[in-house]
Amino acid sequence: MLGDFSYSNPTKLYFGKNALDGLKEELPKYGKNVLLVYGGGSIKKNGIYDKVTAVLRECGKTVYEDAGVMPNPTVEKLYEGVKRARDAKADFILAVGGGSVCDYAKAVSISVNCKEDPWDRYYIRFEDVAPDCKIIPVGCVLTMVGTGSEMNGGSVITNHAQKLKIGHVFGDNVFPKFSVLNPEFTYSLPKYQMTAGFFDIMSHILEQYFSGGDDNTSDYIAEGLMRSLVHSSEIAVKNPTDYEARSNIMWTATWALNTLIAKGKTTDWEVHMIGQAIGAHTDATHGMTLSAVSLPYYKFIMPYGLKKFVRFAVNVWGVSPVGKTDETVAEEGLQAMEAWMRRIGLVMNISDLGVKEDMLDGIVKSTLIMQGGYKVLTADDVLTILKNSL
Repeated sequence: MLGDFSYSNPTKLYFGKNALDGLKEELPKYGKNVLLVYGGGSIKKNGIYDKVTAVLRECGKTVYEDAGVMPNPTVEKLYEGVKRARDAKADFILAVGGGSVCDYAKAVSISVNCKEDPWDRYYIRFEDVAPDCKIIPVGCVLTMVGTGSEMNGGSVITNHAQKLKIGHVFGDNVFPKFSVLNPEFTYSLPKYQMTAGFFDIMSHILEQYFSGGDDNTSDYIAEGLMRSLVHSSEIAVKNPTDYEARSNIMWTATWALNTLIAKGKTTDWEVHMIGQAIGAHTDATHGMTLSAVSLPYYKFIMPYGLKKFVRFAVNVWGVSPVGKTDETVAEEGLQAMEAWMRRIGLVMNISDLGVKEDMLDGIVKSTLIMQGGYKVLTADDVLTILKNSL
């Protein structure tokens, strides 16, 4: 395992059917004014809102609400949230929802006391939080799995006017202080959103796995996580209320992107850059933008990281290498992944997300180029991958 690194993760997790009890333990540690952040209102229909607000009242909190967080939170919504937090004199932000709600809550938390435009500082210049900027602490109650936002410092915001969807990974001081993970809270999610989340998990692991060439413990962990996800996802699409499957998926999602398996790795993230560019132009569901471009991307870079693709085929998909060339084994691995993707009902091309050929040049311009994978792409490479994804 090559390279030097440090590791810490300050987020405390409460997991299981009684995880919400953890909220009662955590809330007394923070001030009276709580900004409750959530999405389009599904938590009111499934009863989670009532459960959470009951705990807030029990803990004596004054609750201010910031509803309507969209699946791809916009910069305009961020500005609105900053105003709401300031007006509430919020001491704490509680995000109840999926990754977008958690991402948004973190963006608000670092922007309330920012002395300049947070979009420009954090998402264009990629600067960190200023030392004199007080961060409002955040907690999460998760209702959808996929992003890992419940245990990391990531925050993705979309600017439609600039055709940009950008994620910034902040340090430990921006991580949620705690997160509540009850797999039953994910049961009411529509199948399309559920399966999109499944591939978001897979893509997070792949982005870290397909980098480097050393014998790295992180890769062994990643392979186990992928095998678990494949197994449990096929059960969950047939029976969304299978607790064992949904709990395993929820736990896998957290460990897929809580910084652990990135240790000792350069990591890639180019699939996410292409997917986020598509999202900026179409507002399509994030996990589906990833599924639509992943196979064309991995087929494109496979010759540059062939040994790892062979390992992926053998260790994750059970492909037998006996009597076969490395190229054949690697291709069979991607074929096995494609078969799994189709079985669970993922989007397999960008045309189904509303992308037309005359949009491709614009998407290329919106795609950030990363340096950590097996091939650093050119603009022409991105265009080729997009054409192969139509």
